[in-house]
Amino acid sequence: MTTFVDQVRELGVKQAVIAKTDEVVERITAGMNVNDVRAALRGDEPRRPNPRLRPHADSFWLHIRPSFYHTEVTNIYPTFRLGWLSTFMFVWETITGIILMVFYTPSPLVAYGNMWNILANVPLGQLFRNMHRLGAEVMVIVVALHMLRTFITGSYKKPRQFTWATGMILLVLTLLLSFSGYLLPWDQLAYWALTVFLSASEAAPAPPAVNQNILLIAQGGPSLGANGLLRWYLLHVLLMPLLLGIFFFVHYYKVVLHGLSLPPGREEIGEDTAKRVPRDERTYFIPDLLTSELMWTALLSLFLIAGSLWLWDAPLETHADPVVTPLHVVAPWYLSWSQGWLKLADKTIIVGFIPLLMVAFIVMPYFEVGKSRRYADRRVGLSVSMVFIAFMLVSNWMGTPEFRVESSPDREVSIKVLPEEGPSLLMAVPYEEIQPGSYLPGQVVSGSPHLTEALAYYKTILEEHSCTMGNPALTDFHVAACRIEEGGTGEKRYGVGINNKEAMPDPYSELRVEEVQDGLLELNLYYEVANPDDLNEILNISDDWVKHKHIDSNYEEECRYFNKC
Repeated sequence: MTTFVDQVRELGVKQAVIAKTDEVVERITAGMNVNDVRAALRGDEPRRPNPRLRPHADSFWLHIRPSFYHTEVTNIYPTFRLGWLSTFMFVWETITGIILMVFYTPSPLVAYGNMWNILANVPLGQLFRNMHRLGAEVMVIVVALHMLRTFITGSYKKPRQFTWATGMILLVLTLLLSFSGYLLPWDQLAYWALTVFLSASEAAPAPPAVNQNILLIAQGGPSLGANGLLRWYLLHVLLMPLLLGIFFFVHYYKVVLHGLSLPPGREEIGEDTAKRVPRDERTYFIPDLLTSELMWTALLSLFLIAGSLWLWDAPLETHADPVVTPLHVVAPWYLSWSQGWLKLADKTIIVGFIPLLMVAFIVMPYFEVGKSRRYADRRVGLSVSMVFIAFMLVSNWMGTPEFRVESSPDREVSIKVLPEEGPSLLMAVPYEEIQPGSYLPGQVVSGSPHLTEALAYYKTILEEHSCTMGNPALTDFHVAACRIEEGGTGEKRYGVGINNKEAMPDPYSELRVEEVQDGLLELNLYYEVANPDDLNEILNISDDWVKHKHIDSNYEEECRYFNKC
């Protein structure tokens, strides 16, 4: 074999460098030299024999990719590139996840501190955390849209039933992969969401001994703690990615085996011609599809990076506390539908129904045996799918606190203005701006811009949970008229808004500040609600919502990091 030194002696330095570069490029691309790459990027015809086919035979990365596709499936429709984008998002999550793993320890003693270290001390730590969390949300959306597209175009029909089944399994694994990482920050949001989720296992339609053992395995003990965090961490970084990788390769093998299905109207009913591609209807992977996929990858990367930098921050609540239950515990948005269902029916029924629904989706192609993929022939199926999508969207809304969740309006206001734990706009007001005394919602305090802003927020929240009967106790208060409902005992309930949420009729409220000792302020939210039928009768007085602010507290910086200022 001729060495580089021998080539220099024989050809000269310039020609030797060109020859060596050509050789390196050909090894990297598994068969294409510099001129072949340039010709491909220019769109020139390849030389013979076609070097653009060699990477599909000799390259590790491209040997599983077909060398050409039917031109009909290379446009945006019918695939929308969702399959490739799903693959890319899995790679994206793997890379960003590995980087975060370096700075994380799955222990309740340090996990939350690790999150703060990533945000405050690790170079680009907040960016990588945002990209990982946002990527998880996007991956769920892309995979779900990919399966929806497959159903709408009828690409699940014979001979692709097993491809659909593996795709549904990948969707379930994607949801579990995203949710299993939900606990890792070990904050209140994660701890209580997972606690509620795990409590459903006790209601599964199985013998109590089985349910209790499943709960013990998932929690790692009688309650969620160190063992539980470690198990969910291993589930997130080992088991789920391993299973997802296995089913991905099975899924992709079946995609290559049967080919990408053509648009529904392109084939005769009952025919599948995806693997019989006429020469004049072929589009080769190199360069057309390769450059197209690189373009979509770049656009999605730009969206994720820009979104993580300027548009969105991964949430981080206060440290997990098994003693303090947040007012509203909600599941992630992609599982909120299950929480909505639990409000409508017995927990045992719902917990048993969800796995049956998943199985039904997986085996659906084996029972739905209609041969036609054309839209006009599938009106019933497509209509049912649209109704199901609408039902899931409504179910997601039902999973929010807006549906069938009642709590006292004054507590709703207090928890937003002065939360039990962690920072808030009011707690972030500099100590020197808060003087002992009483402050009304929306009051403008001269020389105290931060306190004025906090009081304006106080007024906004109070207005959201108030209504009027025409006797406002506070001036400049803009609220809707009360809706009155009378109970069986003659008691009246006052509501407001589309959901008729319980509200306070014409309330009076103020913030009371008292210096209880040097450098320590006591902040108290006071509420007084009079009976609209008899203004001399007080329906409710509440003055027990108290928090303290020390002169050396660090609420201002915490508030900025928690994105609550």
